[in-house]
Amino acid sequence: MNLTAQDEISLYVEGVRQALAHLPAATREELLEDLPEHLAEVLAEGGGSLTERLGTPQAYAAELSASAGITGSAPRPPARAARLAELRGRLGEATRRIDDRTGPLLGYAKASDFLVLLRPAWWVLRGYLAAMAFAYIFDDNSARIGLLPRVVDNELFALLLLAGAILGSIWLGRRGQPAKPVPRLLLKAGTAVLAIYAVVGFFEADGQARQSTSYMDTSYVSEFGHVQDVFVYDNQGRLIKGAQLYDQNGQPIRLGDNGCTDQVTGEWRESRQLGYPRCPDQAPFLVATPGETEAGPTPEPTTAPTPVEPSGAAPSPSVPTPAASK
Repeated sequence: MNLTAQDEISLYVEGVRQALAHLPAATREELLEDLPEHLAEVLAEGGGSLTERLGTPQAYAAELSASAGITGSAPRPPARAARLAELRGRLGEATRRIDDRTGPLLGYAKASDFLVLLRPAWWVLRGYLAAMAFAYIFDDNSARIGLLPRVVDNELFALLLLAGAILGSIWLGRRGQPAKPVPRLLLKAGTAVLAIYAVVGFFEADGQARQSTSYMDTSYVSEFGHVQDVFVYDNQGRLIKGAQLYDQNGQPIRLGDNGCTDQVTGEWRESRQLGYPRCPDQAPFLVATPGETEAGPTPEPTTAPTPVEPSGAAPSPSVPTPAASK
């Protein structure tokens, strides 16, 4: 049985129940005991809606009372109730037409046949949404919406809550629609609330993600945005070419553009330098490059040492003089 047929049966049974409201509760429940199964068989045979096959719920209630030997006709329902019943019938008929027409687009005779296959997935999603709604209500709401239903900031408790909610939702789904109107109404109302919560939570999470990304993009301002090139000098004041810059984590530091602007023509050209500076000819300081040699101090002239004569030198020869006469 698909979802549309089940809803149609529930609406028809509720209409018959209202038409038999003048009977005692025990008698009314006895007459309605096997009605859902009978209506399911009628729908399975095909040939139109329940109203087309069996008439209005009020007419069927009168026939049901007569077949049970209950004398007295049911009071005529108020005009407002009759209009509501007619409106429900029209909505059901329109829904059935849409079901028949959209089914072939999905590869099935009816769209409801395809939706039946998605029932287990919906049960799991409904349990997840119920757990998230519970956490949202009973948490302090100071943190952003996450993927787990956190109440006491405990991951184990969040997993247990999520598992319990999903298992409970699967159990409710396997039981089917409640027979009594009040539980059925509560189930539908709770499902509608969870659907609204899912839509609101989706847009809130999307807005938080977009706001966080926008904040990071607009609030960061680099103090080196004006730097176009980097010039590295050694302790001798000489320009180092091909320098590579890294941070404390070993990541390369990129500053400026990989190109140079001609100071005369203003034309930009791509640099072929493998490191910094990109434009060595635009260095702010004119210093000697590592390839150049520096002039050394002028050497002072040295004098040759004066040789010293040895102390034991031979006496120089003397010139003989004539002897004196006696």
